[in-house]
Amino acid sequence: GISPSWPGWFCHMLKNPYTIQKQPLHQFVQRPLFPLPAAFCNPVRYMFIQTQDTPNPNSLKFIPGKPVLETRTMDFPTPAAAFRSPLARQLFRIEGVKSVFFGPDFITVTKENEELDWNLLKPDIYATIMDFFASGLPLVTEETPSGEAGSEEDDEVVAMIKELLDTRIRPTVQEDGGDVIYKGFEDGIVQLKLQGSCTSCPSSIITLKNGIQNMLQFYIPEVEGVEQVCQYYMTV
Repeated sequence: GISPSWPGWFCHMLKNPYTIQKQPLHQFVQRPLFPLPAAFCNPVRYMFIQTQDTPNPNSLKFIPGKPVLETRTMDFPTPAAAFRSPLARQLFRIEGVKSVFFGPDFITVTKENEELDWNLLKPDIYATIMDFFASGLPLVTEETPSGEAGSEEDDEVVAMIKELLDTRIRPTVQEDGGDVIYKGFEDGIVQLKLQGSCTSCPSSIITLKNGIQNMLQFYIPEVEGVEQVCQYYMTV
C-alpha cells in the first residue's frame, strides 16, 4: 500500500511517474467570453505616441516609438516641399501646421504662431501619424540629394568639420527636434542650415554662435566663424 503521508506519496511518484495523468491541453486554455474587435489586434493603429517639448515653443517633437528615417533627417519647411512624402502632405493638411521635420526616430511639427493651442492640434496630429503607419505606405516616395555626404574632393579641414558635425553636434541638435546641415566652407566661414524646431527658434542664433561655432573653433583652428544659410521654397 501507499502511505498517505507526503514522503511516501513522493517516493511512489518517482517509482511510477505515470501515476499523474496528463490532461488535454485545451482544458487549460481559457477562451475570452467576447472576441476582441479587430482594431485592438492591430498594434500599429493604437501605437503609443509620446511628445517632447523643444526649445522652440512653436515646435513639438512627436515620438512614435518606431523608426522614422532611422539614420538621416528630412526637412519640409513648406507644403510645396512635402510632395515627396505622403505623411508630410497629410500633416500639412491640418490647419495651423507651418512645417514638418523627420528625424531618425521622431517627427517635429511646427505650428504657425504661439496663439494656436497645442491641445487643439495634437489630436489631429496623433491620428494622422497613426493612420499613416497603419497604412503601410512608404514614408518617402521620391529621394532628393542631400548634398551633405562626404566626398573624395573634401579637403582635410572640410572632412574634419563634417565629422565633428555628425558625431558631436547633430545628435545634440536632434535631441531638441531639429538638425543642422553642412552647406559649405569658404574664407574660414562654415555655412550651415538649421532645420526642424531650430528654424524659427528664438535661441537659434545662440545655438549657432555659443554652441556650434565655439566647438568648431576649439577643435578646428581654421574655422573663423559660422553663418546660417536660409533656403526658401516657392509655394504653389
